[in-house]
Amino acid sequence: MGTVVLYSSVSVDGFVADENDQPGPLFDWLTSGDVPLDDSGALRVSQTSYDYVRSYWDQIAVTVVGRHVFDLTDGWDGTPPSGIDHVVVVTHRPAPEGWDAEAPFHFVDGVEAAVARAQELAGDRIVEVAAGDVGGQVLAAGLVDEVRMDVVPVVFGSGKRYFGSVDAQHLLADPDVVLPGDGVLHLRYRVRR
Repeated sequence: MGTVVLYSSVSVDGFVADENDQPGPLFDWLTSGDVPLDDSGALRVSQTSYDYVRSYWDQIAVTVVGRHVFDLTDGWDGTPPSGIDHVVVVTHRPAPEGWDAEAPFHFVDGVEAAVARAQELAGDRIVEVAAGDVGGQVLAAGLVDEVRMDVVPVVFGSGKRYFGSVDAQHLLADPDVVLPGDGVLHLRYRVRR
């Protein structure tokens, strides 16, 4: 099975969005560089960030998100973001009325079932779990192998936490990636078992 990775851009004080679900400057590093990150031309990063992020993105097969993120993005109009093959949505509700059943989105009740479905779809490729409440629940369930953070030099003070509302201690190994980019610090930790 592939590696399960908890991932997002995050403020220095640990938030993935403000109180109004706005990321503010957290994604500025994705549009302020010289090197196109994808074919859209909208995402442009430094060469250092490109070398790190592009190789990671190319390994992702499935992203697991909560229904809140799905609703905020309008389900990416039925097309998974960044060339990902499938999106698994953790929800207690059915797909939205009129949703295209052929779209590669899977609506699953509960984080354990969502990760199991994502691993089935991903095979030996990466399952990415969006940071926030669902990501924290997946970590608390002991299903995360790695934590990746793109730390942006901003302090929010409050907002949506990277690890959601996790209330127990989880040990991570020393970071095996500490890579400064332009306006971002890329970090990767393995989760201790």
